Amino acid sequence: METLGPGGFRSLSNSPSWPSGVADDHTPFEFSTAFGIDEPATVRVLVEPTAAEPGPAANMDAALDVLDSLARRHGLPMDRFDAVRDLFLPSDPQGDFSLWFSLVFSAARAPVIKVYLNPEVRGEAEAPLLVGEGLARLGYGAAHQTIIDHARRRGDGLDRYSFFALDLTESSGSRAKVYLSHQDATPDDVVVAASAAHDVDPEAVRDFCVLTGGRAEPFTDRPLISSYTFLPDDVDRPSGYSLYVPVRSYVNDDSEAHLRVLATLDQHGIDPTAFRSALDSVARRPLAEGVGLIAHVSLRIGAPRPGVTVYLSSEAHTTASPRVATLVS
Repeated sequence: METLGPGGFRSLSNSPSWPSGVADDHTPFEFSTAFGIDEPATVRVLVEPTAAEPGPAANMDAALDVLDSLARRHGLPMDRFDAVRDLFLPSDPQGDFSLWFSLVFSAARAPVIKVYLNPEVRGEAEAPLLVGEGLARLGYGAAHQTIIDHARRRGDGLDRYSFFALDLTESSGSRAKVYLSHQDATPDDVVVAASAAHDVDPEAVRDFCVLTGGRAEPFTDRPLISSYTFLPDDVDRPSGYSLYVPVRSYVNDDSEAHLRVLATLDQHGIDPTAFRSALDSVARRPLAEGVGLIAHVSLRIGAPRPGVTVYLSSEAHTTASPRVATLVS
């Protein structure tokens, strides 16, 4: 509860006091489970702390208070966050959010706390400058042009920076990540984006996109999302790439999304038992009676942990009705 900030004490039976972008119904938290071959699943909770009287600046201050508390309690290394703090946390934040957190739990590792910063916090036009400078301060400055060449090729605002994220850990696998959204993108577009990273199989990216999204044509509803993972030894290219498909926008209901997830896990040789368990723990309705419980599905390629991740909405405030079958091809 503490990680949700003062606004987190508001009853979920009330309507949201802040339109959080974490979930479609504005619930300020989301669950996900990451799966790999022959390794235990990893559970993550993404949260947006909010103030008692929420607003852009008040929420940023509430999130910083939460982060300070977590840092003291868990001895979090804050040097990389402090290196970019002034870029992404201005006194007059713009955009949908300033600072989100994820708490990552695994039987194989100590819990990890990750922060998500908003590249458009000073406006959309400033986002490339913030991302470029943020990467430079962390030692990845040469990689920014790689991202531009592969993931911001199309112009007209179709490819936008979504998140700048950092693991708050001392481990050798501590990551910096850059996320971009690709409006109206095709599978071919994200294959090009993926090729920025080391050792990417383009056909694996294409097949995942088509299988999970159910189409080879442009994704004209919610956008596809790319993320690039930078590890300490990276210089001008990321070690890893992930593609996120907003499956909820391209199915009629969650029973259809469920089948696509099962097909994807099977394609990648992953036992579906842990996914079924995670879904059962969150679902409070028959899957055919709504859409959006299964929100995103992502493919992780390269270091540090390849696999598939499924993102689940709590639907704490609202359940979206199923679509008419003719609306989704």
